[in-house]
Amino acid sequence: MGQDFPGMFGGFGLGQTLKRWQRALRVPKDLPSGELQRMAGDLKGLRDRLDVMSAQARSELRARRPDATDGIDRPDQCDWAERPAPWRSEMRPRGVVDLGSPQPLAGGITVFHDANHADFSLVQDRTPPWVTGAEFGLVLDVYRSDGSFISFVQDLPEAALVDLTRNHFIALKLIAEREQPVEIFARLNVQHGPNVEQIVRQLDFDGTEGKAEFDLAYSKINEKRIEKAWLDLIIEGPKMTRIALWDMVLVRAPRADI
Repeated sequence: MGQDFPGMFGGFGLGQTLKRWQRALRVPKDLPSGELQRMAGDLKGLRDRLDVMSAQARSELRARRPDATDGIDRPDQCDWAERPAPWRSEMRPRGVVDLGSPQPLAGGITVFHDANHADFSLVQDRTPPWVTGAEFGLVLDVYRSDGSFISFVQDLPEAALVDLTRNHFIALKLIAEREQPVEIFARLNVQHGPNVEQIVRQLDFDGTEGKAEFDLAYSKINEKRIEKAWLDLIIEGPKMTRIALWDMVLVRAPRADI
């Protein structure tokens, strides 16, 4: 008896395609190699798209739970806060082996490094029970590397730039487990007209909690010409180590009057 493909598959005509593939694969040895290769490619592409959509649906359902909370500690008068996508939504694929540079990830983060010979792996994993707020974390394993850094670049959304002035500060909060005491820096980049203002801070760690703050009052940003902004999270000289980035949060608020 044939298998039915109701719902989305039937509604978009995918059911008939799947039935045709199913009939053809009843006797796969009768299919030409070229047709088998095309079919395998089409099925893989469909599976990848379904995995992405399934992950998006699960992430949205988790956000709608009655007890759902983002767990973000907001300062007084906070007017923007965000946990970037890899720490709140499932990525597909979950991991990358042999990280290139640049290496885009799901959720708008791009990984860069300067290694010529390296063996890295990066996987999204569930956060341990002691981490609150973040659903997922990014776990980086460095087996060997002749490079001097690995960085995670996150574009700031438009909401972070609306009405942004030099009276604001932007703070980064990170929860990280470091197998070795590697140094982690953050660089805020703000493009205003043809110029890019860069503010670099080393994260101060208390155990697993790291913080950095960017006070825009000391910058030369032209508030009327802000076009985009992005943050570089830079891990310096990682060698034979494991670094678990269990949470990352960005907040914005007006600076206190002195």
